[in-house]
Amino acid sequence: MITGFMQFVHNVAAQLFGWLPTPLDPVRSIKAKLSLALGFAGGVGLLVFLWSIDFYRVDLLWIAIAAALGLVTLQVMAHGATVPLREMTVAARAMARGDYTRRIRTRSQDEVGELASAFNQMAADLAAADRQRRELIANVSHELRTPITALQGLLENIVDGVAAAEPETMSTALAQTQRLSRLVTDLLDLSRLDAGVVPLRRDVIDVPAFLHDAVREATMNAGDGVRFEVSAPGMSISGDRERLHQVLANLLDNAARHSPAGGTVTVRAERRDEHLLLAVVDQGMGIPAGERERVFERFTRGERATGGGTGLGLAIARWVVQMHQGSIAVVEPDGDRGCHIQVKLPLHTA
Repeated sequence: MITGFMQFVHNVAAQLFGWLPTPLDPVRSIKAKLSLALGFAGGVGLLVFLWSIDFYRVDLLWIAIAAALGLVTLQVMAHGATVPLREMTVAARAMARGDYTRRIRTRSQDEVGELASAFNQMAADLAAADRQRRELIANVSHELRTPITALQGLLENIVDGVAAAEPETMSTALAQTQRLSRLVTDLLDLSRLDAGVVPLRRDVIDVPAFLHDAVREATMNAGDGVRFEVSAPGMSISGDRERLHQVLANLLDNAARHSPAGGTVTVRAERRDEHLLLAVVDQGMGIPAGERERVFERFTRGERATGGGTGLGLAIARWVVQMHQGSIAVVEPDGDRGCHIQVKLPLHTA
């Protein structure tokens, strides 16, 4: 009963005083605001009181008038300090219902203004996270549907007798299950990376041997259509061998899939200051300048993408490189064509 009445009074007061100005917005301290508000209120009350005693008496009516004017002045001066707090309450309730569009409008420069700015940033971050979550669900659903539909169609044809269980048919079915397996593995890796539960098992890695091992594996997967060239000086780095192999395998797989028949994928390593610069260059169509940053986002393949990938490899590669305090980027190719991806890793970490 009392709570409902107080809420009613609060709502009525908010409507009555909603038009009031906020003259203390330029003040950068809420303590100073309260001091000024109380000072103004006390000053107005004192002026009225002094004017009343000119009649050589203390009139209770004038005391009441002074108190009322003081309270009104306090409300006017302190109004701007509490408006953002009330707006944050309303916005927080809206966010609890899934509405992340609410923002706090304030020109205040004090602690409340800083809180409002932080609140707006939080709302924007939550809206971005919610959008990414929705996009992730949509992308995962699409990526899962494609191989499952193809696999279901193949199996239905075999069961119905439309197609025989020939090696070519079963090979197609196997390829779809392998694609599903890669997608699930990549999703699990991203989930672990997002949760920060992937520790780095650092070791001293011999760079030439590491590159040759990765290229040997990529050559077997690519077949005879693509040739690999490796150039690496004798050097070593400190890092997680398995995770860095995952990065290089993704880069080599992408380069091989986007290279023309008979093309060459070049892998170069060099030392620059206290960093290892690793470059993977193919002879494909390349990546337009406007898409070079987007390719590291999840489920991004680009307009010229070919089948076989999950759209998560480069996103995982960026996470792993950043965990090693390094960077990865698509840089301008040496010639007119091709994609040039450069990885920069510290040789030694503290």
